[in-house]
Amino acid sequence: MPPKRPPAIDLIALDLDGTLLSPDETISARNRAAIKAALGEGVRIVLVTGRGVDVPIRVSKDLGLNLPVICCHGALTKDFGANKTLESIPVPLEFAKPMVEFAERERLAVAVYVDEAFYRPQGSEIVMDDMRGPGWHEAASLVEVLSAAPTFIRFLGEASVRAMLREFGDLPLSFRHESWFDFVECAVLNRNAGKKNALARLAADFGIPAERVLAVGDSRNDVPMLRWAGIGVAMANALPEVRESVRYVTARNDQDGVALAIERFVVAAAKKSA
Repeated sequence: MPPKRPPAIDLIALDLDGTLLSPDETISARNRAAIKAALGEGVRIVLVTGRGVDVPIRVSKDLGLNLPVICCHGALTKDFGANKTLESIPVPLEFAKPMVEFAERERLAVAVYVDEAFYRPQGSEIVMDDMRGPGWHEAASLVEVLSAAPTFIRFLGEASVRAMLREFGDLPLSFRHESWFDFVECAVLNRNAGKKNALARLAADFGIPAERVLAVGDSRNDVPMLRWAGIGVAMANALPEVRESVRYVTARNDQDGVALAIERFVVAAAKKSA
């Protein structure tokens, strides 16, 4: 009996940093061509990222994508075409305010994402290049910024992460740890927020089952999404624990890893079935 052919892919979910974007935050010509080819086959493509809304919206428009973007580690889904928030799962103020008050009192490196913008304490050190972007603002008091519950809170650097976890690690929240070389960060989210959950809801809206989804990512926060998708692919530049969590591994983000995954599981598969 011949091996069972995997189902066709109807939806592709792509992480941004370390995945679709090269280290210089550009998109390679081959990645662009593969995405265009997949769109030409009628496949839907969604960006799923830990970033705020500005960059994924810009990238989606640049690539000609027409799906909402899943941002903030899955805590915010935005239909940028209609300028409508489809889903927002913020950190409850009862938890967010004490955390931010503690961070400001202890002078920790912290940022909050509120009303689709990042805020950091006035005069605080810029520890990541993206903090220079137009989506970032300084505030004399982050507590005063919290007129609404924040989408998520970022603690930047080992000392800040360690102090926050010591004081608040037992709260019923989700703590997403990421590391880039020697730099560590922890994003604090509502327990119900996550890339997998947001992607599953979006797929359900289009009647697409998990087995017809291809997901590609490189970070710890991508693992549940990669394992949920019918085909989950880790980047070669991902941490070993991420690569070991899925069946497939593609090339690095500076070696057209996204294009190789799309060409293998979408474009080539479409040609075989034609």
